[in-house]
Amino acid sequence: MGEWLLVLAGGAVGAPVRHLIGTATREHLRSAFHWGTFLANMAAALLLGFLVQAGTEGALGESGQALLSTGFCGALSTWSTFSNEVHSMASARRLIGAAGYVCVTVAVGLGLSFAGMAVAQALW
Repeated sequence: MGEWLLVLAGGAVGAPVRHLIGTATREHLRSAFHWGTFLANMAAALLLGFLVQAGTEGALGESGQALLSTGFCGALSTWSTFSNEVHSMASARRLIGAAGYVCVTVAVGLGLSFAGMAVAQALW
């Protein structure tokens, strides 16, 4: 039960952070690009890469993984919103934009995840 509560606590912080990122980007970056979702997902990818490697190095126990990796990063990242945005773009016949959004999100997300892992590995 304790691990479940840690996941819940991490998610209770990660979800509002994602919401704040979305709100701030809509207010400050007037664009057709979905900056809020993109930035939240990229932050989660970087942090999750770091946390996974920290866990591998023994620097983050099971409780930390539950709280930060599963809870916080799980709520910060948003596959469902990303999928819906891609679907909306494709439905509006913005196929090149949709394909570009998918490619950029996957490529940058993987790059940031690996960068997070490299930073954690260098620290431990």
